[in-house]
Amino acid sequence: MKRTIILASLIALSACGGRVTGEVGKACMAADRKAANPTLCSCVQRAADATLTSREQDRAATFFDNPQLAQDTRKANPSGRFWTRYKEFSKTAKRMCR
Repeated sequence: MKRTIILASLIALSACGGRVTGEVGKACMAADRKAANPTLCSCVQRAADATLTSREQDRAATFFDNPQLAQDTRKANPSGRFWTRYKEFSKTAKRMCR
């Protein structure tokens, strides 16, 4: 049974374009949310690539595992450079990945 599930997962992943790359995409997949799948997480990574620097992507990736950190970051500096760019990333991801 376990072997069948693993095989089915590998087939599904290969059909969806394979491996998800990038810190944000990997964090998306690792967050273990129902909606997370290779297609969605790859799209979210493309949105991150379009809007965030690699350092900002590393920081944003931590929010997938710790949403409270995102809230703390927003409260600490809501008009700061990072949070402004993060909001743009979020809007871009919503627009691109629906």
